[in-house]
Amino acid sequence: MRLSFLEPLYAEPGPYVSVYLDTSRNTEHPERAIALRWRRLRESLSRQGADRGLLTVLEEAVGSDTEVPGVHGQTLFAAHGTLVLNGELPWPPEHDSARYSTLPEAMPLVTQHVPEIPYMAVVVHYGGLPTAETHGWVTLEAETGTWPASTVTPGERLHRRVPVATWHRTALGLGHRLDERARRAHADAVVVGGDEWACNVLVRRLPHALRDKVVRVGGPTPTDTGRALLEPQLDGVFRGRMAVHDRELVNVFIGRRALAGPVAEGLAATVAALQRGQVAALLLNRPPESSLRLWVGSRPTQLALSEAELTSFGVPAPREERADEALVRALVGTGAELVVVPEGELMLEEGVGALLRYADAGTAS
Repeated sequence: MRLSFLEPLYAEPGPYVSVYLDTSRNTEHPERAIALRWRRLRESLSRQGADRGLLTVLEEAVGSDTEVPGVHGQTLFAAHGTLVLNGELPWPPEHDSARYSTLPEAMPLVTQHVPEIPYMAVVVHYGGLPTAETHGWVTLEAETGTWPASTVTPGERLHRRVPVATWHRTALGLGHRLDERARRAHADAVVVGGDEWACNVLVRRLPHALRDKVVRVGGPTPTDTGRALLEPQLDGVFRGRMAVHDRELVNVFIGRRALAGPVAEGLAATVAALQRGQVAALLLNRPPESSLRLWVGSRPTQLALSEAELTSFGVPAPREERADEALVRALVGTGAELVVVPEGELMLEEGVGALLRYADAGTAS
């Protein structure tokens, strides 16, 4: 998982306000409920020391995701009187929260993007007889996205309405157009739903490489929900699945570890590699518990397990921070990726490891 979408978050120094809020609109009076939740968080932030300017900026943004229907959440980050990131959450947070802290609380946002699987969804509607020798229309809608984030931020949609009499012929050209879109999106899967006959015609005319990625799904296929195309089916297809890119990184890690290659494992070795800018991808079995702490300085690579270690590097005034916040900042600051891998796929020492860009005599192991 690439974390470049978090770069604006670290463009300004702290302190930051981090807000996670349920902004679902599946209730009778959603705006009233959102306002009540925000009022509680605002009071908490005021007690934590956030100034009025920060609170005003946040209040203007709270609930601004009015175009997103259904169940979802919103995350807001602000610093120095400026809103630095406004993101949508595929699912509402388990508990609304707001923190005023030196580093932003970005890990909950990151974990809502996992497993970040690129895909294309295709819905084909046709209400007539299963034959091309009749009157009527076949409609096709297609959308690329990255699951699960795209459930609340759907991508650009392709819409085509084709006379059923020409569907066999037109489906061939549409198949090549869908192939181009899927390639641009680096889609791991093509999820197809809708009328069985019309879908069969389309799938048989897809290029072979794309056809091999097709997953057929059933159930209702509405296209006007304001959410991702085939959202309920996507959840069933992708739950528990890793992105192809992430699985490739895990396989590389396993191979290198077997050959004593350039990897780090365990918290101490991984932190040492982050200090040196060696980490290409950080692997986690699970996000670190909020009680785990690291010592940090002002720069992303200034992190350590102890205050004495940072002081020995000449870092002035080290401070203790939550490990998850320090790790995310280090990954974004060094351009490293993050892979959350289930323990059943790969058991890591202390739940953490790293693929390294290089190794030298100073690399910890």
